[in-house]
Amino acid sequence: MNNNTHRDMILHENMWKVMVRLSWPAVIAMVLYGLNTIFDAVFIGRFVGETALAGISMAYPLSQISLGLGSLAGVGAGSALSIAIGSSDHYTQKRIIGNMNYLTVLFAAALTIIALILCKPLVAMMGATGESLVQGTDYFRVTLYGSVLWISGLAGNMVVRAEGKMGFAAVMMGIGLLVNIAANYLLIVILDYGVKGAAWGTNLGMFIYTFLFFLYAKSRHISFEAKAFSIHRDPHIIKAILSNGIPSFIMTFMTLIQGIVVLNALGRYGSTTDIAFYGIVYRIFIFMLTPIFGLMRALQPAVGINFGARKYERVISNVKIFTVAGLVLMLPLWLVMLVNPQAILHIMLPSAEFIHTDLWNFRIFIMLLPVLPVMFMAMTFFPAIDEGNKASVIGIIRQIVFYIPVMLTLPRFFGVRWVYIGSFLIDLIMIAWAIVIILIQFKKLRILKR
Repeated sequence: MNNNTHRDMILHENMWKVMVRLSWPAVIAMVLYGLNTIFDAVFIGRFVGETALAGISMAYPLSQISLGLGSLAGVGAGSALSIAIGSSDHYTQKRIIGNMNYLTVLFAAALTIIALILCKPLVAMMGATGESLVQGTDYFRVTLYGSVLWISGLAGNMVVRAEGKMGFAAVMMGIGLLVNIAANYLLIVILDYGVKGAAWGTNLGMFIYTFLFFLYAKSRHISFEAKAFSIHRDPHIIKAILSNGIPSFIMTFMTLIQGIVVLNALGRYGSTTDIAFYGIVYRIFIFMLTPIFGLMRALQPAVGINFGARKYERVISNVKIFTVAGLVLMLPLWLVMLVNPQAILHIMLPSAEFIHTDLWNFRIFIMLLPVLPVMFMAMTFFPAIDEGNKASVIGIIRQIVFYIPVMLTLPRFFGVRWVYIGSFLIDLIMIAWAIVIILIQFKKLRILKR
């Protein structure tokens, strides 16, 4: 399907059909991507042990900085590309990869140098001590060696999705996942490299993502004129990438802040078992969100291209349709997890004995999963219409205004359970607020239509 065919499909076809055509491969791609972290935890939990799992649980939020920077470059470049396709801006289309490459190299160099110097103190800041500090530091250090691959691989995949080529993106993710699983088995189970093996396996998967993107960018399948290995620094394109990509980075960075306060609270008021339990609960929670992340990526070109073409009513309808699709997608597995949480939890810690309180904490933490698409679609909707600052505010308020004070106070006075209850209450407030600001923006778009 060439560029004009993709553009015409998004601009003119039935929007439910557009949602399905864009979403199913995007959802598959993000589920495959999310399985990377799940398999890391499965291999470590089963073949290394609970202390190692606690260590990588401490380091995991830090490793997400690379993904946050990849999202910054990829979401920003993807938003700029979608709007450029919708408005037939060929200059931006030609230069977008070169500007993305420039930011990727810059981000990777800065992160690698700074984080390698501060590696152990950063993991200790997450609350790790003793053997979990050693294991977490080893894991995080190895991920930093591959940070340029983490950033460029994710950013490139997002650009492919911004074209509407969700199928290609899913194939790239699937190949990378298979390589990662094979590498984990070899490095952890056979060669006994422990947490380092898990990190090197993920690095290898990220290398495959990066390699496949550049291979795709030089092929005839790409739907816009691109120079895969070019480096450009166009101030206006860089500004567009940063302004529309920063909400995605803020969401990731705020997750790091959340990890710091939560893990420190668990380390102070709980035990190693509490940390390991939260680690698997959080990974399951994030994995459950990966279909929503897929819908987010599919929504971005659907909104951006229609916005660029000034089809504002289709923009509004797409946001509604994708949000409903997210609700429907979440319900089946969410119900299974509420009824039988042990089956899910035992995948990572098969020999653990989960008490009644653990199971209720898990249920509380995942309670709002079916309605969380409202908040995440808002995080995509605003950057896609060149209003990225509004999405940034959602991320900042969620973590700074709510998470930090809640996690610093409630677990101290009421115990570890309030880590889970507090998370539920925060997201309940944020979902309500997201609905309000989305409806306000819909009203503004309808005024522009007139």
